Amino acid sequence: MSAIAGIFHLNDEPINLEHGRRMMKELEKYPADDVQTWHSDKVFLGCHAQWITPESIGEKLPYYDEERKLAITADAIIDNREELFEKLQIKKSKQRTITDSELILLSYDKWGEDSPKYLIGDFAFMIWDERERKFLGARDPSGLRTLYFFHDKFRFVFCTTIEPLLTLPNIKKQLNENWLAEFLAITVPVDTVDAFTTPYCNINQIPPFHSVTFQKGKFSLTKYGNFNVEKKLNFRHDYEYVEAFQEIFQKAVKSRLRTHLNIGSHLSGGLDSGTVVGYAAKELKKENKLLNTYSYIPPKDFIDYTHKGLMPDERPFIKKTVEFVGGITDHYCDYDGISSYTEIDDILDVNEMPYKFVENSFWLSGTFKKASENNVGILLNGDTGNSTISWGQALYYYAILLKRLKWIELIQELNQYSRNIGGARFRSLPRIAEIAFPFFSKFKSDKGINWNPKVIDLAFAQKTEVFNKLQRFGIDQSGWIATPNLYEQRKIMFDKISTFNSSSTLYSKLSLKYSLWKRDPTNDLRVVRFCFAVPEEQFVKNGLDRALVRNSTKNILPDEVRLNQRIRGVQGADWIHRMIPHWDKLMEEAKLLSNDKKMMEFFDGNVIKSAIVKGEKGPFKEKVMDPDYKILVRSIIVYRFLKKFN
Repeated sequence: MSAIAGIFHLNDEPINLEHGRRMMKELEKYPADDVQTWHSDKVFLGCHAQWITPESIGEKLPYYDEERKLAITADAIIDNREELFEKLQIKKSKQRTITDSELILLSYDKWGEDSPKYLIGDFAFMIWDERERKFLGARDPSGLRTLYFFHDKFRFVFCTTIEPLLTLPNIKKQLNENWLAEFLAITVPVDTVDAFTTPYCNINQIPPFHSVTFQKGKFSLTKYGNFNVEKKLNFRHDYEYVEAFQEIFQKAVKSRLRTHLNIGSHLSGGLDSGTVVGYAAKELKKENKLLNTYSYIPPKDFIDYTHKGLMPDERPFIKKTVEFVGGITDHYCDYDGISSYTEIDDILDVNEMPYKFVENSFWLSGTFKKASENNVGILLNGDTGNSTISWGQALYYYAILLKRLKWIELIQELNQYSRNIGGARFRSLPRIAEIAFPFFSKFKSDKGINWNPKVIDLAFAQKTEVFNKLQRFGIDQSGWIATPNLYEQRKIMFDKISTFNSSSTLYSKLSLKYSLWKRDPTNDLRVVRFCFAVPEEQFVKNGLDRALVRNSTKNILPDEVRLNQRIRGVQGADWIHRMIPHWDKLMEEAKLLSNDKKMMEFFDGNVIKSAIVKGEKGPFKEKVMDPDYKILVRSIIVYRFLKKFN
């Protein structure tokens, strides 16, 4: 709900209030409902507040509790308020008005450094404990709010964004080559494995699911929880899993509707966003409120080139959902005239670091802008759904059945699966066998597999020892997770690598720019842990992949959407088509990069030149999955960012 900042002096010098004002001045580019500061002789706290929830209107933040000698500044929406009311024994008369920052402060007063374990929501906060002369800060499990800091032997300073820190004396704008090496070596849309680091030397961030303490000149970093659970659920009947899911997901959605502004949601033609919209609209109808939905569609001049099983324009399914659910004002956005190339500078300016999600970048930011124009305060989405509520890859589960020699169950499943998706009953069996026994398939030719080449220069990789570091996180020389086991990948992605950190960074900063929060109930901690606890056979059942969410949305989504296994929506299938008017400029910039000797110390020149050769043949719109096209745009994004250090 805000951008926060602070300074703590470790020596005998009093706070230079001008430094605090300088950081707050830098935050003025973002809209604010209120700007407040608090300071003592050694501590400065600031809050550039955006009032999203009803309780935040008129909130005093930073807040100092005279009785407990505690001060807090926070960027937070807490979702388990009722649970905290009970545990903290909050009086009934105060429950409707108590702010989320007060709840965080009371949690710290009760549980101390363990307090982040008891919080569910999107948050980043700092608490100054005057008696202990200690700072405690924390960031939510998925890093949906950002918090950066710098410290040396004289001071500890922090802020929601990076630029304000760079305005302070003796904090240099210096490139962190280790961060850059990770960014270039990882071949998927993940920035780094080490979410503690940033592109700037000496400026770090609190990683997701971590807390920090700073006391007596000593800094400590603690991971306070995990997504994964040890114990699986073991209900007697299938319907019990459905009922349990419906209860926990409805709670996750309801807690994210808390705003005095309008409510919006992304909506595609698929299951994840559709489920969020279905549950949200159901809740809003109780209060006679409408849900605004925002759906990305290709521009009018786009001619569909995709396979019949793919759907770039998902309006037929979207409209079925809108009509079935009801209570929706639907918006269809083609973002005509903008592309992944035209928006690079704007997104770099907001994100403060390079990014890889080139195919979707322009419409992600465009949706924030459109929702802001409709006075939306909460923008729902289902980004994490593929790994949580709609988990369930049929072929991978069937590979488990094959390895366990459960032939009868496998044949029954394949019979039903083939009826659902169409085609011969055993046509998927060779692929299932490859998944089950990867040792035998590794001798097969890799020809035709669309690997993303690494763009990092070999000498730069050796200098930074980046692949040694990546190996400790389970990433091999290919630039991604070594294990082919999808279930192991899922665990690594949630609890070992902060894979959501890059997208969370963009969403957090776009929320500041447009004064609205993007909130994902499919990423609610309670929902994620529930989904990890559900036995695998509940996710693939009776020939249905993603079976749990399909069964849990009966009477919530239309069957044409809920049970669809034949057509898949593809957002961003037009990203090259949109760049055709700008292709010559893109190629010109790529050539400038390839001829820049200083820049090419970081990039593999052969990979860049190979991509340029392909790009010079023209922008073939049907090549949206071609890694060379992605390399061209991603490299230019890094190139423009690096020029900021010259």
